[in-house]
Amino acid sequence: MNTLQFDFLVDKEKNTITVKREFAANRALIWDCYTKSELLNEWFAPEPFTTKTKSMDFSEGGHWHYAMVDPEGTEYWGWTTYTKIQPIDFYDTQDAFSDSEGNVNKDLPQAEWHVEFADKGNNTLVVTTVQYDSLEALDQVINMGMKDGMTSTLERLDKLLLTLNK
Repeated sequence: MNTLQFDFLVDKEKNTITVKREFAANRALIWDCYTKSELLNEWFAPEPFTTKTKSMDFSEGGHWHYAMVDPEGTEYWGWTTYTKIQPIDFYDTQDAFSDSEGNVNKDLPQAEWHVEFADKGNNTLVVTTVQYDSLEALDQVINMGMKDGMTSTLERLDKLLLTLNK
């Protein structure tokens, strides 16, 4: 079996995390997995969490309001605002922690995300660049387990793709 590319790169001078992840599926399917709430709900959380969408409007100026739910039922809310969308090529967002009503938690790091999709043979390479305002914010998310969380989350997408590619 071919090993799929996975790089997790931290740049403390630019306050960025860049995740390069290859998936064994075509770009249109991967785009759908990243941009449709019914598919995001299937994979966008590290094990053993689940994801639930409260509201989503995938358009420029739109948002995704969702929770990652732990096995005991505790909800960890997030708010993503879509700032630029170029279908099946990339999208940009502003990402923040929030409460169940969508009020942004200003005490936790916020970030700008650039998510780019490219063909890599029969596979798709997704390059996600996450920009933080400060080194402190970058260190905070790293210490919160960003690398392990992203690794587990993206592995869940691999499992979902096995069922969607049939």
